[in-house]
Amino acid sequence: MVNELKEMMELSRNSENAAAMEKYMKGHFPFLGIKKPERVQIEKEFFKKTGILKEPFYPEFVKELWNLLEREYQYTALTYIEKSLKKLGKEHVKLLEFLITEKSWWDTVDMLAQKAVGKIAADDPEIIPVTIEEWAGSNHLWLRRTAILFQLKYKKKTNEELLYRYIKMNAESKEFFIQKAIGLALREYSKTNPDSVRHFIENNRLAPLSVREGSKYL
Repeated sequence: MVNELKEMMELSRNSENAAAMEKYMKGHFPFLGIKKPERVQIEKEFFKKTGILKEPFYPEFVKELWNLLEREYQYTALTYIEKSLKKLGKEHVKLLEFLITEKSWWDTVDMLAQKAVGKIAADDPEIIPVTIEEWAGSNHLWLRRTAILFQLKYKKKTNEELLYRYIKMNAESKEFFIQKAIGLALREYSKTNPDSVRHFIENNRLAPLSVREGSKYL
């Protein structure tokens, strides 16, 4: 099945686009050079042709795509995960941890955090004390970012105590992506509870980047 996708993708390889995309991603990953609108069309054709979306969730398909060189294959894996969210459960947390910690960058981690992990944690909150709690204090940058961001779309269902505790656990981090995640989480929650976020920012020591991002709508 993956070979079928590779054949379809290779037909659209574009070295000029690839160079620009690799530059934008600071050289972290090689690209085929397929821009999003065209990739989405290829994915649509692939899903229709194979019928994979009508079948049970297939973790090995995701892993195979993750192990391929070019970044577009990881993006297709994310599309497949997003279209399969209803099929995801706590049994897939280890898979998500693998995806978050391998070939890690904001372009894959943020979707996995707020959509896949967020969905599973909402359905099975027992994974929070068992797994996400561990991530929040992990030495792995992207697991910590995931713990901060997994409630990003929870709105009124946000566990405020948990959100603020994970932020305080990471508030002294010098990592740009942690400081930015804190700001994003506060900014998003401020749409639901601005007074709480304002009080939190005023009464806690946060990096200027986190404060700037978190205060955007206040």
